[in-house]
Amino acid sequence: MKVKLKSTVDTKTKLENLCAWLAEKKARNLVAFELGGHNNLAEGVIVAGATSLRHGQGLADFALEMAKENNYEFLHMEGYQNGLWILLDFNDVLLNIFQPEQRELYRLEDLYPNATILRDDRE
Repeated sequence: MKVKLKSTVDTKTKLENLCAWLAEKKARNLVAFELGGHNNLAEGVIVAGATSLRHGQGLADFALEMAKENNYEFLHMEGYQNGLWILLDFNDVLLNIFQPEQRELYRLEDLYPNATILRDDRE
């Protein structure tokens, strides 16, 4: 389990909050997994879809803004400029924002067959 740096919010609550914020900004096909110790990289993973480069960047910006307001740890972001796959590392939760083609190509949802699914809004 990752050590909490600032926030005392448990992983499940953080996953639920991030999903709610993403849904508020019209993220598509949201899926959230609680890994429960099955992965050394994170305790939870969110996969979200965006409809355009600007939408993906907007989702990332809003997630960062809300995380800051709620004192969630933020460690790093990758892929923001090209917007095809934006990865945000919130210490114990990894948020992946994909354009449709990249999401289909990488199929991250298939990597966690033993994970607990907390949310699945796939169409």
